[in-house]
Amino acid sequence: MTGTKEQGLDRGGVTAALAAFVFWGLVPIYYKGLQTVGAWEVLAHRIMWSVPVLLLFLLIRDGRQVWTKLKLPFKSIAWLCLSGTVLAINWVVFVWAVAHDNVLDTSLGYFGTPLVNVLLGYLVLNERLTTLQVIAVVIAAAGTVYLAWFLGRPPWIAITLATSFGCYGLLRKRLDVGPMLGLLWETVLLFLPALAYVLWLSSQSAQQFMQSSVSIDLLLIGSCLVTVLPLIWFNMAAQKLPLSILGFFQYIAPIMSFMLAVFLYDELFTTGHAVAFTCIWLALALVSIEPFRRVRRRLRG
Repeated sequence: MTGTKEQGLDRGGVTAALAAFVFWGLVPIYYKGLQTVGAWEVLAHRIMWSVPVLLLFLLIRDGRQVWTKLKLPFKSIAWLCLSGTVLAINWVVFVWAVAHDNVLDTSLGYFGTPLVNVLLGYLVLNERLTTLQVIAVVIAAAGTVYLAWFLGRPPWIAITLATSFGCYGLLRKRLDVGPMLGLLWETVLLFLPALAYVLWLSSQSAQQFMQSSVSIDLLLIGSCLVTVLPLIWFNMAAQKLPLSILGFFQYIAPIMSFMLAVFLYDELFTTGHAVAFTCIWLALALVSIEPFRRVRRRLRG
């Protein structure tokens, strides 16, 4: 067995990848418990509580060196402020969608993210598109347009989630900052606006935290773990698995969200959704052909 093959089949890496993506797939269940809390308040607590948890993790991992690593050029911090804002938009739309029984749209959005990545690579990074990739983007766009026509409105949740997460990945790709360190900076930069919003809610007697129930309080505090834990597992997987293999795990989360929406939450699955999802799945199959071939060659050593 070659070294590459061992890396591709590393049990610890596979376990970490499964843990991360299965966790992300089950996240809607967690936020269903916060349906009575406004999405912006959930976002604020997710940001605020993530700061100490991320800092503690980095201190455990890097020791005192973390303080040196936290020193970044102003330009990098400015870009992280932008990426953090884009990520916050993604988070708040996701939480709102789950609370308003639109888990199906979140699944569609995250299925579409890899295709948005392909399109952004072409538009921003001047990457060449293969014939299959062009066909895939056209098919996905056609499915989305059909769904918009069928519903009489654009599927804005799916579009926003796919676009924001794709843009977030693009911004982070251009920054030479580790994922955990970058997320800490992003949450630190958003901490004061989040705190200000929570204080404003308190002044208006409109906050749920410390006013509703102990379970709500614990869920709001625990939202930081929903953010940090799967990211830790993802990083562990990324260290042990080739990205070409890790990429196929990303479909686990939206598949699970799809199953939750249709079979657990009984969300309406229309003909328009069937066409849109079929188009997206077909497009993903097309763009996955070449990576799948590379994975097979890699595993065969």
